[in-house]
Amino acid sequence: MDNLLRALWTGASGMIAQQTNVDTIADNLANVNTTGFKSEKAEFKSLLYQTLQTKTTTANGNPKPVGAQVGLGVRNCSIDTSFEQGSMQESDSNTDFGISGKGFFAVRQENGEIAYTRNGNFKWALSGNGGMILTSSEGYPVLDTNGNSIQVPAGYQMSSVKFSKDGSLGYMNADNNWVDLGATIGLYQFNNPSGLTKLAGTYFQVSPASGAAQEENTIAQAQRSTLYQGYLESSNVQVADEMVNLIIAQRAYEMNSKAITTSDTMMEEANNLKR
Repeated sequence: MDNLLRALWTGASGMIAQQTNVDTIADNLANVNTTGFKSEKAEFKSLLYQTLQTKTTTANGNPKPVGAQVGLGVRNCSIDTSFEQGSMQESDSNTDFGISGKGFFAVRQENGEIAYTRNGNFKWALSGNGGMILTSSEGYPVLDTNGNSIQVPAGYQMSSVKFSKDGSLGYMNADNNWVDLGATIGLYQFNNPSGLTKLAGTYFQVSPASGAAQEENTIAQAQRSTLYQGYLESSNVQVADEMVNLIIAQRAYEMNSKAITTSDTMMEEANNLKR
């Protein structure tokens, strides 16, 4: 009977793991049109193994090549984020930016902590000194290469203020010459972006696993990102792949459910033998 109970719990662990897998796939599909969203994938690992027979010797003293161990189920070990490049979608706004490469935009949240994102849907908002400040859709100030907010002082005609191709802020003066305002949109990289902590709204936060954020201009021999003004990076979710993964997860869930019902039937048969 203990063996049959073991099968019940093993099947249950498989169903729980596949439920998390389906949850992850559903989240990917729900965010297929979310700007800057990065798809995720559930990873699994086996649980403990119970030893039924060790690698002993035969009656003649010859060593047995293998023992007998049975697994006790599965569980989710991680949910990995794919940072593959999403496609660029053209935008009508000159404050929309798409990144091609490994870089992230940096914004300062309401609590003062810095978050990182691939969503370059930015807006101009009024600042406290009467000027304008570049913010995310949530109102978080966008940071420049020095970690400061990007602001235009009061008195400038915003229709003449523009960003250059490299993200530098400036304007064309009366002589049609470019005047730099001393701020450039910062792009930051990480040694291990998969270690970033996920926040709501396609934002990420630094963690010990990701390493510290490094502004691209300060990294020697860095593969620098390219900034595209008037474009937004779309989600990197591949709908066809997710639908296939969903079918596989559904079938795996059904098979684990079948293992539970089969074990239950066998236990019922064993109980009937005792009557």
